[in-house]
Amino acid sequence: MSLLSLFAAALLQAAAPTPEAMNGAWSVDLSTDPAQPYVKAMHLTLAADGTVSGDFYDSTIEAGRWKAQNGRVCVSFRTTDGVGPYHTAACLTGDRVEGQTWAEQRSFVFVWNATRGEPTP
Repeated sequence: MSLLSLFAAALLQAAAPTPEAMNGAWSVDLSTDPAQPYVKAMHLTLAADGTVSGDFYDSTIEAGRWKAQNGRVCVSFRTTDGVGPYHTAACLTGDRVEGQTWAEQRSFVFVWNATRGEPTP
């Protein structure tokens, strides 16, 4: 491997976010109409064993896992509304989280973005 290749690989590795960068409170924008904001909280804790705990949309995260790979940190987890499961997958992209949630019992997939911090009322 050339010196340039090693340097490029080291830069990519140094720029990759750590799991800790995804920990904490997030304000999730679930708006379908920009004129009607709809924001909910998400709290994430990524543990060293690869598990994710916290809450999303007022529901406790169940069976959460995370992975750091290819320069990204991503999470997948399940929540419920008491009727059926919601399956969520999301990745840290710069200073925000981009995700999608599939509600099998409600027959929809929702694409959303989140920014750091608690939602403002």
